[in-house]
Amino acid sequence: MNFDKLKNEWNADHSEENNRITGDMLKIKQAHTPIDIIRKKMKHEFFYQLVALIIMSMFPYIIGFSTEMKLVYMIFYVIICGFTTYYFLKFYRFYKNSYDMSLDSRKNILWFFYEMKLNIELYKALTYIIVFIGLAFFAIYFLTESASMTVKIINKLSPVYILLNCFFSILIIGVITELWAWYYYGKYLKQVKKVVDELDFEN
Repeated sequence: MNFDKLKNEWNADHSEENNRITGDMLKIKQAHTPIDIIRKKMKHEFFYQLVALIIMSMFPYIIGFSTEMKLVYMIFYVIICGFTTYYFLKFYRFYKNSYDMSLDSRKNILWFFYEMKLNIELYKALTYIIVFIGLAFFAIYFLTESASMTVKIINKLSPVYILLNCFFSILIIGVITELWAWYYYGKYLKQVKKVVDELDFEN
């Protein structure tokens, strides 16, 4: 039996395995950069949303709504706060769990990817909800506070024109929301997925 040959084969296999493990570790480390960026942006996002809610609470006094409209606005504002609080809780839970779990394996990075993807969808859904609530409030405002002027404008416009404006407004809001979600989170999440796919391909 050629022990030298066996020894060389063993060392070659062992060296190849070590190289593969080292390569995997480098890729996992590479995934940490976009994950750290996403976490940082999540922290900023929380404060942005909080400041936005505080500013929104001042709108009735800045614009000078009537007493009745202030009450209507506060009802809509409370509804928005309810949806936002639900989102914040899920957002914070994921943010905290991402630090509690050690991202040192493909499985954990994959968990981060899918959870963050879900949070982005929730983020977009929250944006749409807030926009539609805002549109509903302004519709009520224009139909009550400035009813005579609104009726005159509506009478001058055709129903087709109004429907087309609504359609394009919603379309523009949708495009802006999708682009913002991609710019703020999506492109970094794609980098994380690329690392996961490379690890999956090699394993």
